[in-house]
Amino acid sequence: MYTLKKEERLCNKKLIDGLFHNGSSFLCYPFKVSWMHAEKDQQFPVQIVFNVGKKRYKRAVDRNLIKRRMREAYRLNKQINLYNALDNAGKKLVLSVSYIGKEISSFDFVEKKMLKLLTQLAGEAIK
Repeated sequence: MYTLKKEERLCNKKLIDGLFHNGSSFLCYPFKVSWMHAEKDQQFPVQIVFNVGKKRYKRAVDRNLIKRRMREAYRLNKQINLYNALDNAGKKLVLSVSYIGKEISSFDFVEKKMLKLLTQLAGEAIK
């Protein structure tokens, strides 16, 4: 339940390209979310990739810290706020979450915004 397995991570370059060219997106500061519906054959309801821009955060340790906080907040909240809604609707998603904030946020802030992002995404994806 509270895991983030390899199969849940988005690695397929064609899917990533399709996501950024054909997908929908919205802003939920400090995140920019791109998503699109996926084929029914994937094992998990969502495949996700986390991005932090090298242009804004030059040091790899800063980028890794932000990504670690994003992954942890997603891992703890995905089941209740996203997976259950998608399973009930029978939908599958491909998802990209990019961090566009200007400063390194605390985990509490990141988790609060991730909750908001997941509920907003569930509402949009089910429509």
